[in-house]
Amino acid sequence: MNFRRLFLIAVPYSWLLLLFLVPFGIVLKISLSDPALAIPPYVPKFELAQGWAGIKAMFAAFDLENFVYLTEDNLYWKAYISSVQIALLSMVLTLLVGYPIAYGMANASEEWRPTLMMLVILPFWSSFLIRVYAWIGILGQNGYLNQLLQALGIIDEPLVILNTPIAVYIGIVYTYLPFMVLPIYATLEKLDGDLLEAAEDLGCSRIKAFWLITVPLSRPGVIAGCFLVFIPVVGEFVIPSLLGGSRTLMIGKILWDEFFSNRDWPLASAVAVILLLILIIPIVLFQRQQQRQQEAER
Repeated sequence: MNFRRLFLIAVPYSWLLLLFLVPFGIVLKISLSDPALAIPPYVPKFELAQGWAGIKAMFAAFDLENFVYLTEDNLYWKAYISSVQIALLSMVLTLLVGYPIAYGMANASEEWRPTLMMLVILPFWSSFLIRVYAWIGILGQNGYLNQLLQALGIIDEPLVILNTPIAVYIGIVYTYLPFMVLPIYATLEKLDGDLLEAAEDLGCSRIKAFWLITVPLSRPGVIAGCFLVFIPVVGEFVIPSLLGGSRTLMIGKILWDEFFSNRDWPLASAVAVILLLILIIPIVLFQRQQQRQQEAER
């Protein structure tokens, strides 16, 4: 029995080691290297393949020059702050749009739920890049949205939406909406309807019962959806580049420029390491808080 339990635990941890820790170690090693005009464009300060000699060289040559540079240049910390702000606001907007959709799906008749589920995941059947490019044709000055508004007489001149923060938020909410809807729907679908009926029998209105019962019980799905939206949006590159233009500052665009334009892999790796820490540390702290709450409830 212990061997089976150890095997079940070893499989996911081995997967995590292979696909997360090893790549992270490689990026961390590059971040401690020096840039160079070579292929690859960096010079390692140590090689772990050399064994104990490589480990001693690692400690001897250990410095945080690239990380210190990130604190000295305003561009990088402004990009981090801007990325987190955009991700937080996008998460809130996606929640405001996605929760009613998930609630409606959960309260629909069982025969309609598979169809509604298919409509939510239908965008995944096409390329992500094509879907973002489609918004350029919709939001442009001569796009379908402006043509529709002018035809209805709502506006006289085309609105400038493309290459603005509004276009970025529209693209992000549209793209990541299924990641918010699906976990909330999975939680609401399992909700016991007898609890709402009991609350109404005790004098609660439907709105009050919704806020007192449905919303608290759907919290796990909301938290999961928020994480699934917030984490990838912080490092988003395609949507800000295509819909936001040069006026949208996000760390994903900085990473692209450092890797492929400036060819400064050590600095780009340092940017990636800091970004990863920004995402991991809050998640770890949140998980510990959740464990403490669960232990306190027991």
